[in-house]
Amino acid sequence: MIRLQGALPERYTAATEDELDGWIGAAKDALGDRVFILGHHYQRDEVMAWADARGDSFGLSRLAAAKGDAEFIVFCGVHFMAESADILTGEHQQVLLPDLNAGCSMADMADIDSVEEAWAALARVTDVERIVPITYMNSSAALKAFVGAHGGAVCTSSNARAVLDWALDPTGTGHGIGDKVLFFPDQHLGRNTGFELGYEAGDMAVWNPRLTMGGLEDAEVKAATLLLWKGHCSVHQRFRPEHVAAFRAAHPDGIVLIHPECAHEVVELADQVGSTDAIIRAVEAAPAGSTIGIATEIHLVKRLADDHPDKQISCLDPLVCPCSTMFRIDAPHLAWILEGLVEGEVRNRITVDAETARLARIALERMLAIT
Repeated sequence: MIRLQGALPERYTAATEDELDGWIGAAKDALGDRVFILGHHYQRDEVMAWADARGDSFGLSRLAAAKGDAEFIVFCGVHFMAESADILTGEHQQVLLPDLNAGCSMADMADIDSVEEAWAALARVTDVERIVPITYMNSSAALKAFVGAHGGAVCTSSNARAVLDWALDPTGTGHGIGDKVLFFPDQHLGRNTGFELGYEAGDMAVWNPRLTMGGLEDAEVKAATLLLWKGHCSVHQRFRPEHVAAFRAAHPDGIVLIHPECAHEVVELADQVGSTDAIIRAVEAAPAGSTIGIATEIHLVKRLADDHPDKQISCLDPLVCPCSTMFRIDAPHLAWILEGLVEGEVRNRITVDAETARLARIALERMLAIT
């Protein structure tokens, strides 16, 4: 997806940390309750210091919707998160993204044209009325709308099991609404959830949107229960079994926490697998003196280490790769956005057209009804 974010004025790029803090603080004071700043867990500390709420993408969007007195929602996250906030907030509220280039590489791996082409291709070999499209929250509003229009639902990393259970009913009690799921954009969350529900590797097939019929034979499409889009998180795919092995060799009694966006061979080695919020809760619940290795984004890991000095917390990836798109949001961009509001200029507003928002809201509401 092409996004255009111009260079910031030199006033912001050349400013010192103290100057930026002063500008941001003064702007927040001037705006008061008119502005509500959301900070995703993967954001830099210099941004999180100013967040009125911290959390994951969907949780923050719901908080924004509940904050009806806030005229401006400044979402320090990525593009799809700001879209979700715009879908859920009121018409009187405006959602701003400090840097338009803050996208999500995983979300961009499944675009609406590719998904519609896949759906048409599937219709030529199987009954798409029995396929349930499920999109991960890390996807564009257009994909959420597609899912809403075709009887599917959105899922998060914490409720993917419940949503797939709703779609397929692997227990055999006959309550599932379909025979297959087309799961996008993250193949790893889909695969890990499938294994968790009792499916086997032979029940899953990877759909490669760059290839004719997803790179599959007609028989493979018909045989698969889970069609997994060939997408991934650029951060979580870095974690490998050897990282876990090295941690366990150094810390035999250590605790390994792994995000379900990691590859299955890594997830299999975890003591606990869970969403960002689940990882946070697991760290909080661990006894003092615990040594914890975590497979997720480094800014969150470092923040957990700082918040829990009584525990030894480290990232399992020795190269500690940050989410490069989340990393785009920084203090200069936040100051620029807030000072614009003080001056009466709304910068980088994110809007979702009414029909897309209506259909996407259907998919989100299905998810909430399921979970």
